[in-house]
Amino acid sequence: MFEAVIFDWDGTLADTRKAILVSFHKALHEVHCDVTDEFIERRIGIGAAETFREILRSQKVSFDEQLIKKLVDTKIQAEIDLSNEIQLFPGAFELLQMLQSKVKLGLASMNNKRVIEHLLMSTKTAAFFNTVVTTEEVAVSKPNPAIFLKCALKLGTKPEKCVVVEDSIFGVEAARAAKMGCIAVLTGVYSRNELKAAEPNLIVNSLIEKDKIFEFIFGSVPT
Repeated sequence: MFEAVIFDWDGTLADTRKAILVSFHKALHEVHCDVTDEFIERRIGIGAAETFREILRSQKVSFDEQLIKKLVDTKIQAEIDLSNEIQLFPGAFELLQMLQSKVKLGLASMNNKRVIEHLLMSTKTAAFFNTVVTTEEVAVSKPNPAIFLKCALKLGTKPEKCVVVEDSIFGVEAARAAKMGCIAVLTGVYSRNELKAAEPNLIVNSLIEKDKIFEFIFGSVPT
């Protein structure tokens, strides 16, 4: 039995894809740069700063960290402005409710603190989590396991007693590197085969599949 469950946010608990795309494009417009939606989507989970670096490198646009910070700040405010369009995925709120009294709950997101704090309040999910870790607290992004290890430390739980719930290959790889259990959910941009290749312990179509999730976490389905 596991003692803690650590959730990703974007694409796992909340459908933020549209807001993320719009906010990235708005920031990039300021530097007269553009990429496809897919380029951005395939990098959701590694953090805005690293995504902007990869975009600007791909477009051969010179930059320094001051510019990256400016772009991130624009993206943050744009995403907050779009928060009324962001909804939890079906089953997310109910799953958090069911788990809250049974295990410690953590949130580990490579999104920025201002965005996550705002969305936790707007979706009324802040109270579910014992701790929240965002990109500002780690020096490296997923697939490095740092953010999950930091979350486990703050939860006071050994990594091997934690389960990560993720939608991206970066997240699954990070969970495996942290020696944590991992449930992959097909609500992000990655296919079943892509996630399977990253070797999660379990793949579910959505968070509605609570029986499968509970059986993996606890070894049985609650009655």
